[in-house]
Amino acid sequence: MAPLVTMDRARAAVAAALLAITVVAYWTLRPGDTPKPGAGAPPPAARNAVSRDRDGVDLSDSQLASVKVEPVEEREFPVEKDAVGSIGFNEDMTVKVFTPYQGRIIVLFAEVGDDVRKGQTLFTIDSPDLLQAESTLIAAAGVLELNTKNLARLRDLYTTRAVSQHEVEQAASDEQTAEGNLQAARDAVRLFGKTDADIDTIIAKRRADSTLVVPSPITGRITERHGAPGLYVQPGNDPAPFTIADIDTMWMLGNVTETDSPAFRVGQQVKVEVSAFPGRIFDGKITTVAATVDSNTRRVLVRSEVSDPQHELRSGMFADFVISVGAPVRSPAIALDGVVREGDGTMTVWVTADRRHFTRRPVTIGQERNGYRQILSGVQVGELVATEGALFLSNTLSTASR
Repeated sequence: MAPLVTMDRARAAVAAALLAITVVAYWTLRPGDTPKPGAGAPPPAARNAVSRDRDGVDLSDSQLASVKVEPVEEREFPVEKDAVGSIGFNEDMTVKVFTPYQGRIIVLFAEVGDDVRKGQTLFTIDSPDLLQAESTLIAAAGVLELNTKNLARLRDLYTTRAVSQHEVEQAASDEQTAEGNLQAARDAVRLFGKTDADIDTIIAKRRADSTLVVPSPITGRITERHGAPGLYVQPGNDPAPFTIADIDTMWMLGNVTETDSPAFRVGQQVKVEVSAFPGRIFDGKITTVAATVDSNTRRVLVRSEVSDPQHELRSGMFADFVISVGAPVRSPAIALDGVVREGDGTMTVWVTADRRHFTRRPVTIGQERNGYRQILSGVQVGELVATEGALFLSNTLSTASR
């Protein structure tokens, strides 16, 4: 019996030892508690600190030299609408130059792009109407001269009673009729642009000239030329031999969105900028807002008259225009370098209270003017922000979080 009791005791001791080992292993190596080589789980307090400071950066003294801190200012920003358009000639000051009478063009004296003065000769034509008017003038002058001499002769004869008084009165009546016919003939020739001196020369030389001179009716620039020597032209028949535009003012033609159209009104001031003259502003004002919306583009035509005394603008130039549609507003503003566009597209600034610890804060931006960005929300006037080095702060945070 003694050996059997001894074996039972040994077996019980081994079972107890195995049970103890199992319990220790269970509590030591529970699921989720297996330690990873080279890393230990941070205590809860440490994890909370990382979460709190994920948008914050503390700078050293050497790093602070790269950052400039200023309070948020309040600045004035205009209420404006902008759009794109193109430059065109002022059609209200554009004239088509037709010949006043039919005929064939003899010579043209101007080309497209030439600047001409009012009264300057544009072209001449061989006008049968002018030839007829001048011939009538010469004939009327000859009849008047004949009647004048006849009246003088009859008056001399009447003194000796060689002719009757009736004959003298008839001669006086004929002279008055001839004077009237001559005046009518002079007026007819004057309609062709001839001066009194020209008419006197025609009468004195008894020579008609069919060359009709067509002058420029305004001072401006030749924008179109359709005439050519030998071409038969008639009054009012398109195309006109010449088209002239007064270029002291030009049109700016813009198409604004349907939703923006209620903000535009006739008389509003316009600032126009063209790529040919960067930084230059041409002033103008709205003269027309179209009454209809384009059914295809859903846009509204806005036409402005732009002053161009130096004649620098050219028809067809692309233009950007800005129109003030309301009174300026005052808003918080930060220097352009103080606003950072993050990778996800959000705009942020860096705010500090002690000029050492900086916190990133998202903001909503508005207009850009004179080196400052309008802040619609996110910061208040007087808060300290980084106005230089904001990008350095964002890069520092990005590097630290890797």
